[in-house]
Amino acid sequence: MNCPPRKSHPAQDTQLLHPSYTHLPFCLSAPGGVSLIVPQPNINATVAQNILLSVEYSCRGIATVEWKHVSSWGTTKIVEWKSGSYINISTGYKDRVTTFDNGSIQLLNVGMTDAGYYFITVTEEYGTNAYGTIILNVYEIIYEDLHFVAVLFAFLAAVSAILICFMWLCNKSLYLFQKKTHKLTASTTEEIELETIEC
Repeated sequence: MNCPPRKSHPAQDTQLLHPSYTHLPFCLSAPGGVSLIVPQPNINATVAQNILLSVEYSCRGIATVEWKHVSSWGTTKIVEWKSGSYINISTGYKDRVTTFDNGSIQLLNVGMTDAGYYFITVTEEYGTNAYGTIILNVYEIIYEDLHFVAVLFAFLAAVSAILICFMWLCNKSLYLFQKKTHKLTASTTEEIELETIEC
């Protein structure tokens, strides 16, 4: 894999970012031959959603992969594993994390506290490292807004029903008025014809 040499270290700032542009995949490599690709460095999710922190690494030897989560609540080690050897998942992430051979992990049922920076470190058996960062933004679903929309929809439906009934009544009244007018006109015409005949 050919990619420009670049070594990235975890940032210290834990402020959540809300990017307004699309990030392109980038490749991180170390002199020893470890390379790491992060195709989606920014992820937006809602509460209770399952998300994939996707990466792809390659190296000459056996690698150790470590994921950490950094946010305003502190730094937490999520998981560490060595290909074909062991997997250590932190207690707080038991039954919530799935690991993949390419270095990616899946987080199940994310919450607001899962927002922040996710740092991956890939360490080759010869001692070289590659680093990557993914920013996860988690948003709550505002049920009050959904309730307001539902109430507004019900109100508009009721108003529409009332307008339809009003239009039907107006149309019915107009029909009855026209029918009555027609009868009066016909009656008047008959009277005029009778008077003409008598004369």
